[in-house]
Amino acid sequence: MNDTDAYAKTIRTRTALTEKTYGFQDGHNPQLLADYWFQEALEGSTLFIVFYSQSCRWAECLGCNLPSLMSQYHVDFAPIMKQVDYVFDFLLTPQQKLDLKKIIISNNGSILDEETFSTTALMYFLAKMNIHCPNVAVLTMESRAEYVDWEELAVISRALKEGATPTVLELAIGFEAFDDVLRNDHFHKGLSLATFESVAEKVARYGFRLKVYFMVKPVPELSEEAAIRDVINGIDYLAGIADRYTLSINMHLNPTYVAKGTRLAEAFARGDYTPPLLTSVRQAVLAAQGKKITVFVGLHDEGMAVPGGSFIREGDEQLVKALECFNRTQDFTALSAWSPSLISEQPETTKI
Repeated sequence: MNDTDAYAKTIRTRTALTEKTYGFQDGHNPQLLADYWFQEALEGSTLFIVFYSQSCRWAECLGCNLPSLMSQYHVDFAPIMKQVDYVFDFLLTPQQKLDLKKIIISNNGSILDEETFSTTALMYFLAKMNIHCPNVAVLTMESRAEYVDWEELAVISRALKEGATPTVLELAIGFEAFDDVLRNDHFHKGLSLATFESVAEKVARYGFRLKVYFMVKPVPELSEEAAIRDVINGIDYLAGIADRYTLSINMHLNPTYVAKGTRLAEAFARGDYTPPLLTSVRQAVLAAQGKKITVFVGLHDEGMAVPGGSFIREGDEQLVKALECFNRTQDFTALSAWSPSLISEQPETTKI
C-alpha cells in the first residue's frame, strides 16, 4: 500500500470510529474550489477560500463534517494550482483585487499538512497573491498544530514581504473549547495546552499573528450557561497568552450548528441538543471588552447544517447585523446596549 492509499484508509477508519455517516466529494472537479465567501473583518474586505484537496487526516472532531466537502483521496498539485488560477483570473474583479485587505486560506483541515495540500500549490498561491492583490495586509492559514513547520513558515513570511504591501502571516489553530475534558475527551480535538502554548510562543518569536477558533456549545453535554462560561474562560486564557508573549491574538468564535452526518446531529434528532442562542454568543463576546485580544464571530454555517440545526433563528436578524458590525469595528457599544428581550429565545434542553 502506498502513502496515498494509506492516508485514505486512515481518513475512512477515523471517520467510522467517530460514528460519522457522511461521505466524501470524490467526484468534485479537482480544478474547482470547494467553497469561498467574502466577509468584513477589522482589517477590511476579506476573502475566505476553501481549497478542494484530500480530507483532514485527523477526522475525529465530534461535530465537524467539513471533511465531507473534500476527497478521501490525494489531490495533486496541478489541479490545486488551477483552483488558484480561478481565484485570481476569474473570481476576483480588478476592483476586488485592489480592495482586499485580508485572505484566509483553508482546505477544511490543514493547509500546512504537505501530505494533503501541495507545498508547490501553496507557493504558487503566494506568488499570484503578491502579483494580483497588492493591498492584502494579512494572510491567514488554517492548520492543526502538529503540521506547523516553522522553517517553512519563515520562508512563507519572507515571500509575503516581497509584495507591494508587506503582508503579515496569521496562523489559525482550532482550539474549540477551553476545558480540557470538553476539548479532548468529548470533542476529540487532540490539543493540549502545552502544545498550544508552544505554538503561541513560536508565533510570537517569528512576529506572526495567531487566530484561535473557539466554538459556542460544541457538545451535547454542555448547557447554555456552561457554554458561555467556557468561552469566557477561553477569552481570559487567550488574553493572558497575548500578554505573556506580546502576541496579537484573534479569537474566531463560531456558534455551533448541527452538522450533517455527525453524532451531534443524532443528539439533535433525539432532542438532546439545541444550538446556542445568539444572545449567549453576545454575552460571551462582551467578556472580551478591555482584554488584549480581538474577537470575530462566525455567522456562516457553510450550508452544512441539518434542517433546523442553525444557530440563527427567526427574530435574530437585528442581532446578526449588530454582530457583523462588531466584526468590522470591535466596537462593544452596540452589543452592550442590546436588549436580550428583543430576541425570541428557545427553551434549553441540555444539562450540565
